[in-house]
Amino acid sequence: MNRLAPLSEEPFNEEDNSNTTKCTKKAQTWTNWLRNHFPQLFHKKSDLKILLSVLGCPLFPVSINPKHPISQVSSSAEYIIHHFTAATGSRKLEGAVKNMYATGKVTMAMVDDELSAGGVSQKGCFVIWQMVPNNWLIELVVGGHKVVAGSDGNVAWRHTPWLGAHTAKGGVRPLRRAVQGLDPVAISSVFSAAQHMGEKHISGVDCFMLKLSAEHTDLAERSDSSAEMIKHVTLGYFSQRSGLLVYLEDSYLTRIQTPGSRPTYWETSTCTKIEDYRAVEGMMIAHSGQSTVIITRFGDDFKAGHGVTRMEETYTIDDLAFNVPGLSLDSFIPPQEMQKDYPEETLDWRSPLHR
Repeated sequence: MNRLAPLSEEPFNEEDNSNTTKCTKKAQTWTNWLRNHFPQLFHKKSDLKILLSVLGCPLFPVSINPKHPISQVSSSAEYIIHHFTAATGSRKLEGAVKNMYATGKVTMAMVDDELSAGGVSQKGCFVIWQMVPNNWLIELVVGGHKVVAGSDGNVAWRHTPWLGAHTAKGGVRPLRRAVQGLDPVAISSVFSAAQHMGEKHISGVDCFMLKLSAEHTDLAERSDSSAEMIKHVTLGYFSQRSGLLVYLEDSYLTRIQTPGSRPTYWETSTCTKIEDYRAVEGMMIAHSGQSTVIITRFGDDFKAGHGVTRMEETYTIDDLAFNVPGLSLDSFIPPQEMQKDYPEETLDWRSPLHR
């Protein structure tokens, strides 16, 4: 069997050279590079693929089991997490919850992109299965395209109709959607090693800020010969009044350089407002939210200005249950092609825009 194609955490597409775009000389080098590496970006039907690749099933930057020594956790951060676990009820249910099932709806749109065909909203739905601590599976269907991603505790993977199956570099990490108020136990775990950054008023709420950063070894594992992951930072905003996680930001910076070209930089920033907490079997779970992603491209090829792509998503949770009978580890077995011994250096997982 052929090796799986390496992926990056940025965008892509598929179309012929007949759609060549007229642009200025300064932008022509960048346009040609995009056209050669991501021709699908210039296809009118490419927006949905970019949306699904970036917003569909991104991973959180750090693992469920933080590697930081507990001595590095500040007393302020510890207090904030204790307040959160008490507010959500996850402290008394920790260990009692073995698995989780959730269904929901999403609406995605490309809001502002010089390469986009327009901001047409795409509606869809998803289902998530999760077994603590590192087994999860998500199926997302939007606009007739189905994306499936999962983790069996040893490897995280994703399958799309246009790329097939591919694994994720950087170790097993939780699904970002689970950390958007859906899994309080995972939230308290990943933020238990966070750094307290002070206070901030955001979305009308006075919040405590906790910061997490991916380690250099993890960033190196997520890089390859043409794309270097420089940083991946997450900020969690916990309400001072309720103790709940109400806002989540993460940003990662990638340096891209192919042979014979100048380096360009891609900064992807995702901001999610988390709301509508409701009690489910004794635990407070967020049932809706809105995410905004801004991808900024800059470097020597952008002397006339930065290139910016913006996309948005709203989502709701329709149903959620814990300790679903019949769910087992067999439910999280990767696709057959993922069970081969492929050299790790050939595997990567990036959103199509940054490749």
